[in-house]
Amino acid sequence: MRKMKWIIVILSLFIALPVYAIDGAALLKQVDRNLSPDSYESYRKLINIEPDGKKKEFTLFTVKKGIDKVGSLFIAPASEKGRSTLRLGDNMWLFIPNVGKPIRITSLQSVVGGVFNNADILQLDYTAEYDVEKIEEKGGEYLLYLKAKTKTVAYDRLKIWADKKSVLPTRIECLTEANMLIKTLYFKDVKSFGGGITRPAVIETDSPLYKGYKSVMIFAGIKKRDFKDEVFTLTFMPNLESLR
Repeated sequence: MRKMKWIIVILSLFIALPVYAIDGAALLKQVDRNLSPDSYESYRKLINIEPDGKKKEFTLFTVKKGIDKVGSLFIAPASEKGRSTLRLGDNMWLFIPNVGKPIRITSLQSVVGGVFNNADILQLDYTAEYDVEKIEEKGGEYLLYLKAKTKTVAYDRLKIWADKKSVLPTRIECLTEANMLIKTLYFKDVKSFGGGITRPAVIETDSPLYKGYKSVMIFAGIKKRDFKDEVFTLTFMPNLESLR
């Protein structure tokens, strides 16, 4: 009987021990790196789908360096060819050939229309813009609750569902400070792009604010590549084509 009491006491001590705390910042950084290398180039297609099924497609060549430098060049359609965008932290610009100097754009605008805004198209590392408030474990997934570091970020809060094995997002909800849903991103079709990069090839998004509309981002290629800092300047925006 005494032996049984000791067993119960020992078991209760184990039960009372706190669950090992997951390092939220390290986990979010791993999500970032699994989605893309620190410095890379990519080709992707953006498709906007209207409620009547009508589609409009854009093809982009994108370059990124570090956590907060991104540039994109429009390859198609012909009407958009030669346009380029640049993001340095919170600042964004659009260059239109024959118009003159680059013009300022905002994160909530969209250079392509549709549900994806400029912040989605010129996506920075999540660690650049968000802090992890808490993490929950939901079966085979982590659920990360993120809060924006500043008021200039497109979304005040994010909820990221990430697969435990791959540490890749499966779904992201973009929310206001009051937790109102703005849009949901769905990450699909995980595939290998070579060079150790395995990530979702498709990102779909819909929004309760744009009922019936949907936008899709399809990655055709992504690979590690180093760039000089001069690539991410206003003066280089007309020359992004030279990097292809």
